[in-house]
Amino acid sequence: MRTEQLADGFGWPEGPTVLPDGRVVFVESYRSQLTVWSLDGVERYAYTAGAPNSSVLGLDGAIYVCQNGGTVGPWRAAEMTKPSIQRVDREGGRAEIIATEADGVPFNGPNDLVFAPDGRLFFTDPGTYRPADPEPSFIFALDPDGTAHVVVAFDPPVFPNGIAVEDDGCVVWDESYTGHVRRLLLDGSIEDLGRMPGDSPILDGMKIGIDGRLYVTDIAGKGIHVLEKDGTVVDFIPVGNATTNCAWDGEVLYVTDAGVQADSSDPSYGGALWRIHMGRLGQPLHPGRIGG
Repeated sequence: MRTEQLADGFGWPEGPTVLPDGRVVFVESYRSQLTVWSLDGVERYAYTAGAPNSSVLGLDGAIYVCQNGGTVGPWRAAEMTKPSIQRVDREGGRAEIIATEADGVPFNGPNDLVFAPDGRLFFTDPGTYRPADPEPSFIFALDPDGTAHVVVAFDPPVFPNGIAVEDDGCVVWDESYTGHVRRLLLDGSIEDLGRMPGDSPILDGMKIGIDGRLYVTDIAGKGIHVLEKDGTVVDFIPVGNATTNCAWDGEVLYVTDAGVQADSSDPSYGGALWRIHMGRLGQPLHPGRIGG
């Protein structure tokens, strides 16, 4: 395993996705934009307003974005927007809002998203990170025709964050407030895979390996917990100073690192993009598109 820093100076980088040409797109929440890294350098991919939280490549070539509206902890964006799912059809294109509510429930602040084998787009919605005064927590899904549904409504709020879908259609997520990882089974029941190690884990992103292992980023833990399917923690990969999310490209894992925790109303630009040569394969993401 070999870890290398590719670039730094980013404003809360999150939610990377790999383009067919090998470039890596990720959000910069403090800059209200999608950013793209390549061997030629770093540049803006698209402006989104607000504070984008994650991105995923669609079957149609569009980038689908979780837009929380404009918050990173106590920070607020210069141009706020609606909490929503956005779609960016092309590089440099406009970020179009495609959903703002599900079953009559308005979004608080979508956070992370992934396509399922059946083409639905699942995403977490924990609202703004406020442990002392939490907002309602949800998992939603968008059907391919754009119809949105409530999948899980949490009581009490748990701040569901990173989300992944296994090959059999089970949905797995992690929780920033509780430090737990859970799985929604096909029969509708929820399985608790346990709390991650550490005094106060703040779980963020999640991806799956080809062997079914879960890779869960931990902002406070400064790295990635590796879990068997049953929740047994088998490894920890240190990377960065505030590890936010990750994305596979074959045997390579790209990792975003915010640099510091989000505890100030002033933006920070100490984030970085890392690359880890894992020597093992990641699970390819399921393709999907919404509308069109």
